[in-house]
Amino acid sequence: MEFIEILFWISSISIMPLWMMMIVIPNHEITKKIVGNPLCLLPMLICYSIAVIPSLPDLLVTFSTQMPTPEIVNDLFSDEKTRLLGWLHFLALDTLGGRWMWSRFQSQSKPLIQSAPTLLLCMMVAPLGILIGLIMTFEKENQAHSD
Repeated sequence: MEFIEILFWISSISIMPLWMMMIVIPNHEITKKIVGNPLCLLPMLICYSIAVIPSLPDLLVTFSTQMPTPEIVNDLFSDEKTRLLGWLHFLALDTLGGRWMWSRFQSQSKPLIQSAPTLLLCMMVAPLGILIGLIMTFEKENQAHSD
């Protein structure tokens, strides 16, 4: 097993409890204690950082010298290590977005029936889950600012 595969598994395993807590027991004290602490993201963020640092020069040169096109992205992801790095990137941003939405739901005391499906979407397809979560939390936030 290659080192990046080990980082893949560490990241994947370390975020599953976070997602389960946010989706299944979002209001429990242990969830608030663990997920409410940004340090809960460290294992995943450290794994991603370790994985991306060796590729950083190539990625920076590629994306700073040419406009990304479908061909460039396809070429970039033709490499197995880059695909795994991309997956780690997805995990990191999906989890950051999901944690942010969980926090918004907590601050507005949204019920489980609303937060659970939205957070599940954040876990699977984060941009859609975040969009729905923002729509669900926007009106109440807007009201708070106008008071």
